[in-house]
Amino acid sequence: MQMNITVTKPSMPPFEEFIPYLEDIWERKILTNNGFYHQEFEKELCKYLKIKHLSIFTNGTLPLTTALQSMRITGEVITSPYSFPATTHSIQWVGATPVFVDVDNFGNILPEKIEQAITPKTSAIMPVHCYGNPCKVNEIQEIADRYGLKVIYDAAHCFGVEINGKSILEHGDMATLSFHATKSFNTLEGGALICRDKATKARIDYLKNFGFAGETKIIMPGINGKMDEIRAAYGLLLLKYIDKEIEKRKKIANIYRDMLAGIKGVRFLDDIENVKHNYIYFPIFVDEKEYGMSRDLLYEKLKESGFYARRYFYPLISEFLPYKDLPSSNAKNLPNAMKMAKEVICLPMYADLAAEDVERICGVL
Repeated sequence: MQMNITVTKPSMPPFEEFIPYLEDIWERKILTNNGFYHQEFEKELCKYLKIKHLSIFTNGTLPLTTALQSMRITGEVITSPYSFPATTHSIQWVGATPVFVDVDNFGNILPEKIEQAITPKTSAIMPVHCYGNPCKVNEIQEIADRYGLKVIYDAAHCFGVEINGKSILEHGDMATLSFHATKSFNTLEGGALICRDKATKARIDYLKNFGFAGETKIIMPGINGKMDEIRAAYGLLLLKYIDKEIEKRKKIANIYRDMLAGIKGVRFLDDIENVKHNYIYFPIFVDEKEYGMSRDLLYEKLKESGFYARRYFYPLISEFLPYKDLPSSNAKNLPNAMKMAKEVICLPMYADLAAEDVERICGVL
C-alpha cells in the first residue's frame, strides 16, 4: 500500500540523545522562568546565527507583537499581503493599521511600492523574507532612513539564511524567527526576537515576562511569552544536526529543479547568488494557460496520487475578513501578489523525503 506524502515533516533529533536532557531537567526541577537550558539555548543560537542579541519565545507570533510593542509602533505599518496571517495580526494587536503593498516574483514587497504607500501616519515597515529569500534590504533601509521609519523583518522562514556570509537577521531594527514544527529548524513551537543592543534585549525580556524587573517590581505591561526548559533543551540538541538537515533539503531542491526544468508553464525559484539558503519550502507557480491545467486542479490531482502539497500563501491576507475592507486590500493595488496566490503550490519538502518520492511527484506534474 502506497503511503501518503505530506507537505512537510519536522526535523527531530535522535530520541535517545534527548533523554539525558530530560533527566537533567527532572533533576533540576526548573521548568521555566529563564532556566539553565533557556539561557544556554539563547547563547548557542546567537553563535550559530552570527548575531549578538536574541530573546527566545514560546511561539513565533509573540516576537512580532513584542517587537512592535517595544518600539511603541502606532499609526500605519506597511507590510506584505503575501504571508501567513500572523504577520498582519501582530500589527492589529498593537492597535496599528496594516497597509498592503505589492510583491516581486519572490513574494517579497517591492521597495518602490513601499515609498508610494508612505503617509504622515506611517511609522514602520514590516517586510517578510518570503520562503527564506532575502528582501531588497538595502533599498528598504534607505527608504526607512529617508522617512524616519522603523523596520521589523518577519524572518520566520529564515533560520540560518545569510547574505555574503552575514546573517540576514542583521538587517532592520529588529527581526523575528519562528521555530514552529513546520519550519526548517523547530522547537515544536517557539520563536525568537533579534535586536541590536543589550538595553533592548533587557526590555524585550521584561516584556515577555509580565513586565517584571525583579521579584516584586513591574516596570511595564508585559505578557507571558517565555519558552520552557523542555523546548529550549530540544532546540539546543537539534542545533547539532541542523546543518546536515539543511544539506539534505538542498539535495531535494536540486532534484526538483532538474526534473521540473522542462515543464512548460511551471515556474520555480532558483537560488540567489551570494545567499546561503535553508530550503524551507519548494514553491512552484502554475500558469494555467501555458500548463494546460489550473493550479487548483493540479493540487487535487497531486492529492489523488497521495501527495499532499499546500497552496502557500492562498488566499492573500488582504482577502481575509478582518482586512478585506482596507483601502490597500484593493486587488488593483496587488496584481502580482494576486497572481502568485492564484498560481502557487508548495510541494512536499523535508529532510527525509526520499529521492524516489520526489521523482514520483514530478512524474505527476
